[in-house]
Amino acid sequence: MADILYKYKSSVYANITNKCNCRCTFCIRFLKDGIGDADTLWHQQNPTKEEVVEAIRNFDFTGFDELIFCGYGEPTCALDILLEAAKTAKEKGLKTRLNSNGLGNVENGRNIVPELAKVIDSVSISLNAPDSDKYNEVTRPQVDGAFEKMIDFAKKCKEQIGNVKWSIVDVLPADEIEQCKRLSNETGIELRIRHFS
Repeated sequence: MADILYKYKSSVYANITNKCNCRCTFCIRFLKDGIGDADTLWHQQNPTKEEVVEAIRNFDFTGFDELIFCGYGEPTCALDILLEAAKTAKEKGLKTRLNSNGLGNVENGRNIVPELAKVIDSVSISLNAPDSDKYNEVTRPQVDGAFEKMIDFAKKCKEQIGNVKWSIVDVLPADEIEQCKRLSNETGIELRIRHFS
């Protein structure tokens, strides 16, 4: 079985599903099998809720105070597992962060933010591009109107969870980064520019 929990840099991550509703051109999962101390993050079969909860209960989090839901799939594609796993992490006294593509509402056919707000402390949403056309080109979402739905999800998270950030990588052209900064200002959601590695 692939690693459910893995360490990368100074954080612990939960890899709860390989399912994703995007096919990003830059996605690391198309380049290598693992990251950090994980040999492989490709699940032959996605883990069950029980397996994920057990992995969190048995993991030694000494020196870590946060569990980040981010693996080789979109965590909100396994919402029931995400919610139970985050609840378990909170019971262990950990902070929880969701790294997401922001398409959880459309994936689940409802507004899931109130459920997330009960167990998730912060959210990082991959913005990837400053407008719908560029977003579709780079992210290749499996749903229509994805860019607008992602922005709506982010705003709902900002209202109910509070600690929300946009995330882009520094390989974007300078003009697109500037456009992303403007979108950040318009939405009141902080922009984090990550180094592509």
